[in-house]
Amino acid sequence: MAAGEGSDEEARVLQTLRLKICEAKNLVPYSGPNKMRDCFCTINLDQEEVFRTQVVEKSLSPFFGEEFYFDVPRTFQFLSFYIYDKSVIQRDLRIGKVAIKKEDLSRYAGKEPWFMLQPVDSNSEVQGKVHLELKLNELITDNGSVCQQLVVHLKECHGLPLINGQNCDPYATVSVVGPSRNDQKKTKVKKKTSNPQFNETFYFEVTRSSSYTKKSQFQVEEEDIEKLEVRVDLWNNGNLVQDLFLGEVKIPVKMLGSDSFQAWYLLQPRDNGNKSSKSEDLGSLRLNICYSEDCVLPSEYYAPLRNLLLKSTEVEPISASAAYILAEVCRDKYDTIIPLVRLLLHHHKLVQFITAVAELELKDTQEANTIFRGNSSVTRCLDEMMKIVGKHYLKVTLKPVLDEICENPKPCEIDRLKLKEAENAESHKENLRNYVDKVFSTIVQSSISCPTLMCDAFCSLRSLAAKRFPNDPHVQYSAVSSFVFLRFFAVAVVSPHTFHLRPHHPDVQTSRTLTLISKAIQTLGSWGSLSKSKSSFKESFMCEFFKMFQEEEYTEAVKKFLDEVSSTESKEPNIMSEPVHLKEGEMYKRAQGRTRIGKKNFKKRWFCLTSRELTYHKQQDKEPIYSVPVRNILAVEKLDENAFNKKNMFQVIHVEKTLYVQANNCVEASEWIEALCRVSRCNQRRLSVYHPSAFLNGNWLCCKATSENTVGCTPCTAGGPADIQIEIDGDRETERIYSLFATNMPKLQKMQEACGSIAVYQGPRKEPDDYSHFTIEDSVATFQTLQQIISIVEKLSEHHDRYQKKRSSSAKYGSEENPIVGKIS
Repeated sequence: MAAGEGSDEEARVLQTLRLKICEAKNLVPYSGPNKMRDCFCTINLDQEEVFRTQVVEKSLSPFFGEEFYFDVPRTFQFLSFYIYDKSVIQRDLRIGKVAIKKEDLSRYAGKEPWFMLQPVDSNSEVQGKVHLELKLNELITDNGSVCQQLVVHLKECHGLPLINGQNCDPYATVSVVGPSRNDQKKTKVKKKTSNPQFNETFYFEVTRSSSYTKKSQFQVEEEDIEKLEVRVDLWNNGNLVQDLFLGEVKIPVKMLGSDSFQAWYLLQPRDNGNKSSKSEDLGSLRLNICYSEDCVLPSEYYAPLRNLLLKSTEVEPISASAAYILAEVCRDKYDTIIPLVRLLLHHHKLVQFITAVAELELKDTQEANTIFRGNSSVTRCLDEMMKIVGKHYLKVTLKPVLDEICENPKPCEIDRLKLKEAENAESHKENLRNYVDKVFSTIVQSSISCPTLMCDAFCSLRSLAAKRFPNDPHVQYSAVSSFVFLRFFAVAVVSPHTFHLRPHHPDVQTSRTLTLISKAIQTLGSWGSLSKSKSSFKESFMCEFFKMFQEEEYTEAVKKFLDEVSSTESKEPNIMSEPVHLKEGEMYKRAQGRTRIGKKNFKKRWFCLTSRELTYHKQQDKEPIYSVPVRNILAVEKLDENAFNKKNMFQVIHVEKTLYVQANNCVEASEWIEALCRVSRCNQRRLSVYHPSAFLNGNWLCCKATSENTVGCTPCTAGGPADIQIEIDGDRETERIYSLFATNMPKLQKMQEACGSIAVYQGPRKEPDDYSHFTIEDSVATFQTLQQIISIVEKLSEHHDRYQKKRSSSAKYGSEENPIVGKIS
């Protein structure tokens, strides 16, 4: 089918959040003699906590410095950040919060502002939506007078918050409120559910004024109904404690007529929620927020752009290719290279592209010691490639030694200006020397684990460097070491949390130790710097420390390692004998029922997924108590909440017994499902249908079948095979590239003009001019590529416009997908 003919396949709207919780300042001190607090910060989608930072002890201006990147698996109203004071005995105290509406998130892209903390008021902590049907009926009383009857049918609610980590016990009050009346009625309490089905109807008589006379055609009088409103309040039944407000909806009665009106409404905070004249006294929080929403069309729409980008490696010169032009017009923004790298990597074209661009860059490199040192297209592409394909390499290489350093840190400060009076500089120097030796030895012995893609890229760069500077024997090594040591290992050492080697940003002392280790590793790994004099170091204390490493064995070890990681020789056959570690974390699992004794309850367990098996353990470092081989996984799917009245549940269906697991939040559940699906997609015995609920009390809750062996009643959701270690959605990356081209259309047009000017004027280029920052080697070829890009982008824009119109017409305001904001004036 041609891309322009439309597609029955639905477009996907995918949300992503990239966040950095930087620091807080001027938090409210304790009133007692010890004014300091032990603080941490949480990230919440509405009221659901999805991540939290580590605790920063004894500070009113805590520095967190933690970054988070995740796909958002559901709709939300607010992105919120809560600052807590950690308590050992009582519940953690919420000091204040920052709540940002979803539609306002784009205002903060590329910024790092300070947000004033607002007070946490239970009346403002709301989440979820309610489904209502309302109607005004004409009613003739026994004495012949006419009044109106208001009918309120409360159908259901979706997405109510968890209370203390568990589903709530919700009920609703339905009121008709006016200047002189407040009639209130109440639903039954629904136990342990965030999606209660109420299906209760309430009737209210709307009293008429004494001057009202019966008319042939019923007509509502404005003055009688103007100030009346229907109010629906959701509550959590507290049993022995106070009931907790969950949100409300207000609807003016004047909006209703004799025809039935039904709609979904977002729950809203109370009028007095979150209002305080002293909110500025709580402190402030510095955040970096990047929210993106990708509307991914069906795959066939992207074929022209995808094919044009993938042919980039065949274009001569490379500067006339679509991929190179993208890097050129977006060179001022580092992250824009990411979708290009991922797309080329997905289609096995990345190393060829890096090689071609590196060859072009080397033409303008005049000195060997500056090779690949700038923020160029080559360095940006290779940096991103190493982050993607080098994840497992870093884990097997650095994680054990970094865990040792971070969990049992020894003092390593060697700058005498920073030493405390009683500290011994020599012992610190010895501690640091031992750490550096451990990290260095681990790295130089790790070549067998280096991913083939990285080795291929290093081999190519080494060959190009040696060809460009044939008289410099060291340049072939510095071309590789500038990446593998300077931009890969040294960065991972100083920021282990960024590469998921550690769960949180290290504390101040450990961070300083890691910085010193990273400096030493950079120097040891830089082949040309091993014979440099003291003056080449910025800090004198590092110069003194590095004297300990002026030995031939370090030089030879580096050279041997660089030779091995830049070789095209195939690795030993047992390179993948070690299972690839994919994901781990603490969740709850339902008892497997292997014994007849006792109730099947939920227990907290530590789960670990590798490329070979899924295991769970009583504790993180204990032996597994149950294992599911990946080859035995038949399906991985979400589980209906009504199965066990628990949210964020999924099921791992395997050959023995279905494993039911509850994640801690929606993001974690989505990530585990994706990881398990990805690792098991190639299994021959995968199911095509499954049961979305559980088999309880003799029947399946979903289809009511009475046999536990009954074939599933719902199609499975998993797609085709995917790469276990590299998660790449080719269509999504192409959509992001389209967005980059569309945003930078003025630059593309200016570049097109520049090509025309060069083609007409063949003389020496004048400086400065409008296109001097573009690399245009062949103006005709570049012009043709630009024409193709602009035409394809314009066509894709038309498809997006059509989809948006279709989406806005199908998602009626008041539908479940597009609910009404609950407070209507």
